[in-house]
Amino acid sequence: MQILWEIEKGMVHAILDKFPEPKPAYNTVSTIVRILEQKGFVAHKAYGRTHEYYPVVSKRDYTRSSFRGFMANYFGNSYKSLASFFASEEKLSVKDLEDIQRTIDEEIRKQRGGER
Repeated sequence: MQILWEIEKGMVHAILDKFPEPKPAYNTVSTIVRILEQKGFVAHKAYGRTHEYYPVVSKRDYTRSSFRGFMANYFGNSYKSLASFFASEEKLSVKDLEDIQRTIDEEIRKQRGGER
């Protein structure tokens, strides 16, 4: 998906060209793109037997959908569990924790209507 968002549309060869070395097999990329199409993330325009693929969901919507699945599967939809995991397991620096706290504090202020 990252490559399709970058190139906006392209044949499997164009997608494959954007991969770093060692590149995956053509058939692997083709299969993944067809799976993404079956899931509704990608569509294609046919030129005979050749297909030009393009994303039909925005990166933001795709990220939101993927993250919801991640939250449900790994953290039981608990943001508190997610935050606890990152704070304790990922060994975040004090600066990172302070930045996260500042971001959360700003969101709390916005949701409360700007009160302090």
